[in-house]
Amino acid sequence: MPPRRVVTGRSQEPRKRFTEELRKLRLERKLSFRALGAALGWDATLFSKMEKGETIGGPEVAQALDTYYGTSDLLLVLWELAAGDQSQFREKYRQYMALEAEAVSIWQHATCVLPGLLQTEAYARTLMGAGIHEGEELDRQVEARIGRHELLTGPSPLNFRTILSETVLRTPLPDRTQWQEQLEHLLAMDDRRNVTIHVVPHSAGLYALHSAQTTFLRLADSRVVAWVETNYSGSLIEQSADVDLLQLRYDRVRDLALSPADSRKFIMRTLEEAQCEPSI
Repeated sequence: MPPRRVVTGRSQEPRKRFTEELRKLRLERKLSFRALGAALGWDATLFSKMEKGETIGGPEVAQALDTYYGTSDLLLVLWELAAGDQSQFREKYRQYMALEAEAVSIWQHATCVLPGLLQTEAYARTLMGAGIHEGEELDRQVEARIGRHELLTGPSPLNFRTILSETVLRTPLPDRTQWQEQLEHLLAMDDRRNVTIHVVPHSAGLYALHSAQTTFLRLADSRVVAWVETNYSGSLIEQSADVDLLQLRYDRVRDLALSPADSRKFIMRTLEEAQCEPSI
């Protein structure tokens, strides 16, 4: 039996460390996802999603990989750490959700995907279905996300401002009709007095806050907190000095963004382009 390797090493974040090890072991043996799936009896797409960090699979998958690669219990240990990290993320996200429900205003910078408060059901389902959710759990998650729209459309809506990277608008849904509906919904939300949308075009070049979704919440007591999220973890920032620094970076991004009027024109052009694309 080969000696057990150190669990830490390259990445300190458990989920990323797990995905790095999966990819390293597969590439060392020059295996395709299809070959790995055939050898272990799981669909090849599962291993692709695991390496992308979209899912961590189950403990039985990690154990089977350990047996196949001859890595003792290395992957199972890394899986357990990643699963624990995922639980911590869910707990922190619940804290964020509670604060969001109390907020009187929210401003946000979206790097890759539309903010949840602006997503259609089809967009939310496509996004969540590409991750770890499926079946009834996916239905529950989508329903919960769409239910949050009440924060913007209810009888006492909060003020919401978002800065969208052009990347967000250049990443369509697979279904062209659903993508058009999402863009139309975005314009409809922009019509609301409590919603302001900016777009940062690619021509603005590199800028701060480009690597993570960042959200600021102003609470009823005037306190501001921030939530910074990547595709596999999130952090609630409450220290005023840290929040102030993030706000400064946000303000600088806003300076680079198009005006609300020009941003609306940008979204309308994107919709026109989507409507002109030929059906496949």
